[in-house]
Amino acid sequence: MSGDGDFGLLSPVSASPAVVALTGDRAVIAAILDVEAAWASVLEEAGFAPAGSAAVVAEATESWAYDAASIAERAQGGANPVIPLLADLRSRVRQLDAGHPGGAIGALSAVHTSLTSQDVLDSALMLLAHRVVSVLLAEVKGTTTALAALAEQHADTLCVGRSLAQHALPFTFGLKAAQWFHGVAAAARRLEALELPVQFGGAGGTLAAGTVLTEGSPLTEGSSLTEGSSLTEGSSSSPFALADALAEKLGLAPVPAPWHTNRLAVTGLGDALAALTDSFGKIASDLLFLSRPEVAELGEPLAAGRGVSSAMPQKQNPVLSVLIRSAALQAPGLAMQLHLAAANFNDERPDGAWHSEWQALRQLLRLGLGAATQLRELAEGLRVFPEAMRRNLEISGPLLLSEAVASSVAPLLGADRSDAKARLQAVVDETLRAPAAEQARIYTKLLREAVPASKLSDEDLQALLDPANYVGEAAEISRRILAAYPEFSHTNPKGADLG
Repeated sequence: MSGDGDFGLLSPVSASPAVVALTGDRAVIAAILDVEAAWASVLEEAGFAPAGSAAVVAEATESWAYDAASIAERAQGGANPVIPLLADLRSRVRQLDAGHPGGAIGALSAVHTSLTSQDVLDSALMLLAHRVVSVLLAEVKGTTTALAALAEQHADTLCVGRSLAQHALPFTFGLKAAQWFHGVAAAARRLEALELPVQFGGAGGTLAAGTVLTEGSPLTEGSSLTEGSSLTEGSSSSPFALADALAEKLGLAPVPAPWHTNRLAVTGLGDALAALTDSFGKIASDLLFLSRPEVAELGEPLAAGRGVSSAMPQKQNPVLSVLIRSAALQAPGLAMQLHLAAANFNDERPDGAWHSEWQALRQLLRLGLGAATQLRELAEGLRVFPEAMRRNLEISGPLLLSEAVASSVAPLLGADRSDAKARLQAVVDETLRAPAAEQARIYTKLLREAVPASKLSDEDLQALLDPANYVGEAAEISRRILAAYPEFSHTNPKGADLG
């Protein structure tokens, strides 16, 4: 059916009109057309297309005029969507040029001259990525601002630190939030630093057609243009200068040479997107555990109709975390697909490896943007329950301080440090044999018996067993993390424009 399309039914994390607007087939068509329009402008400004050509091509590149379903179906004939889209574009340019008020100007000569399909599609996908990444980073900065605020607000909020699924040491929720911030900010800075390059190499990556365009054929004087048009005299340029001009118009990075088979631009972007979703996944995984009813230290923001179960009315499922984690679990495989393709870019333009990149890269952009939007809402509305954190901290009681006891008390028990530690370990072992409800009392009693009051007063023992006194440099670590990424910890306007 002509009206059918991929609306994200099986990928709810990215099933957003805003995400579709930036990454859907219509967005891909728009990016391809934008490359062609920019190229027409470059050619006209350099004197390689008649005056007025760029305006005609720009009018012809309004994406609403193109049938995405038809283009997709016809793409099978040439193995890429540029070929059928280009046929439709040329048809529209021909019609518009013929109806030009001042008569036909030969605007068709400005369409795709000296380019190849890979030049256009590679540049279009980089342009698409540029647009997605700018919105994605705005969402990320909203998230990191919220996480930084949590880190500062809860700098002294005690919770239990867990290691290998067990209680380990006293911790602070402020440091946990700061570490979440750290992962996201570091990955986002890496993504933000990427240069997304223009592609321009011609049919074989030698710029042969571009050289003929700029220098003329060895058999003729100057370049020839179709449909009776003529060059602007006095033009002096090179294929490299034209490529740089195209990059500037598109807002992409210029490159020293074509990169048809050198795919670091694609794999680097994929790796950065996967790393960012990794950092999202860490947060989601923590929240999925910490929001369990038996833990209940955190809660997702509440919204009408969210988190419902089809069978159990009482459930409030942490669906934001579920969706974010689903994206994080998919992203590494998509990044791997990009590397697999890059390793198989045979010859000067490949047979199939290039084609296998497109969907993987677009899906990474979709998942990254969708998850970033979900995570921002989660971070800005996160519900924190310090009382539950304290309750869970106290489950292990003073046993949670056994490392502090070992390091502080062992020197008080004699010169033989190993014997002293063995005695303290025996106290722990005997305590663990008691019922959980009795362990705090028994551990304190046995410890008091093992260490004479003359060496450790009751007051000092109480201070030693206070978890607030054994969080190390938690506050300073948090401060240093936030200070290392000032561009991600400052206030960002709420509600990034998604398209």
